[in-house]
Amino acid sequence: MNYDTERLARVRTIADYQFGKGIGKELFPDNSTFQLSRTKRVRQVLHSGKRIATARAKDGFFTLSIEGASIIHRLLPEKKLRVVISEEAAPFVEKGKTAFIKHVIEIDPELRAGEEVLITDEADRLLATGQLLLSPAEICALDSGAAVDVRVGTALKKEK
Repeated sequence: MNYDTERLARVRTIADYQFGKGIGKELFPDNSTFQLSRTKRVRQVLHSGKRIATARAKDGFFTLSIEGASIIHRLLPEKKLRVVISEEAAPFVEKGKTAFIKHVIEIDPELRAGEEVLITDEADRLLATGQLLLSPAEICALDSGAAVDVRVGTALKKEK
């Protein structure tokens, strides 16, 4: 077994744990490549020259590019790993702006603060990906403040 095969198996296992069983193989196909840190740890996973995910140094979990988020969005059942926001906030979130609590219409109750989430509109159209700042219970209880720190929106992808 060569290093890339080992790395691929490892990143797939982490993705399965983080996003759900079977996601790793879909998210990171066989011809995925890796960008490594100086200490030879996986920093980024690429496919066809595009970044799919980046490993966070603090815990090894992945942050998603919009390409990676699109794959997970397609594979997971509706409502899973999702934060649904109002139509009025959608254009801003799509451009990468923070998603605020007052605009959250629905949220997967199984999410935990700090997790990578998919942000969608009511029609389940992927708008962005980011990190959940509060638990679903806190988001439902509060009426102001930031809910999701948006990493990247789909509008940025369209402009390129």
